[in-house]
Amino acid sequence: MSANENYSRSGRPLTYHCGIAAVARSLATAEANDSMHTPEGFNPSHTPPATLPEETLAFAFRDDKILVGGPDDAPVVPRSSALEALALDGLRHYLGELAGIACVAIPLPADAPEPAGWRYAGLRSLFFRLPEPLLAIAARAFQVVEWDRTHRYCGRCGTPTRNKEGERAKECPACGYVSYPRVTPAMMVLITRGREILLARAPRFPPGMYSALAGFVEPGETIEDCIRREVREEVGLEVGDIRYFASQSWAFPHSLMIAFTAEYAGGELRPDETEIAEARWFPWNAVPNLPPSISISRRLIEATVARLAGEAGPIG
Repeated sequence: MSANENYSRSGRPLTYHCGIAAVARSLATAEANDSMHTPEGFNPSHTPPATLPEETLAFAFRDDKILVGGPDDAPVVPRSSALEALALDGLRHYLGELAGIACVAIPLPADAPEPAGWRYAGLRSLFFRLPEPLLAIAARAFQVVEWDRTHRYCGRCGTPTRNKEGERAKECPACGYVSYPRVTPAMMVLITRGREILLARAPRFPPGMYSALAGFVEPGETIEDCIRREVREEVGLEVGDIRYFASQSWAFPHSLMIAFTAEYAGGELRPDETEIAEARWFPWNAVPNLPPSISISRRLIEATVARLAGEAGPIG
């Protein structure tokens, strides 16, 4: 079956494996700043129709890698009929519909073969290659599949679990314990000091790349509590005027990134060497290399720089 073609805002061709005009319209309206959000035209649901059509999009994972076809620069997601023809199948978790096309997440066995013409790829390798709506649904599918794999047994008594009717949940038939897909909240904060912004490098970052501070919420904390603690622990500073910016689902493996800005309120910059390779204040007009645009950190930094540029007024 031939792939259809659409074009991103940058003019690069976006390829998908549906052949449905409604999905084409959904892909065409994708915006770069909607990365890893619920796509326009997607109606999430955990209740499948009585019969799944052959054109159902199958987001099938072997461990943490998804099955895709097509060339490296234009990957395609298989339909369920193609998966069946390849003799690959597993428990189907219904995700909903993208512009009327059903979508399912499928965990494959760890020893599932790699059919000719298809490959298993990590989600990160599909950034800027798989169309954004399909990438967002693939990320959603991975979180459901990962939850399915890691909740096969009751965490309370060890009994094999079963899917709970009417909910996306696992239920223990012995003790009745119910577990839901895990979502881990994490804060991100960009600190400003006048017209400067604080950016930091983690040891794992590529050379020369900086980002905003981030950290996971601890039990008993509010997001604001987490921001103050993480900033204090990671760079030794105090902050105030904490303001919400935006949030983003981040399927590595199941985070919800919640981004804020904050104002410097005191302290000397003292990076925690175990967490932070380097932290520096940068003028708004001399920002270093940043994370890719798919990350909410890039949007947070660019929006803040634009605000500071406006406050600075004309140069000269």
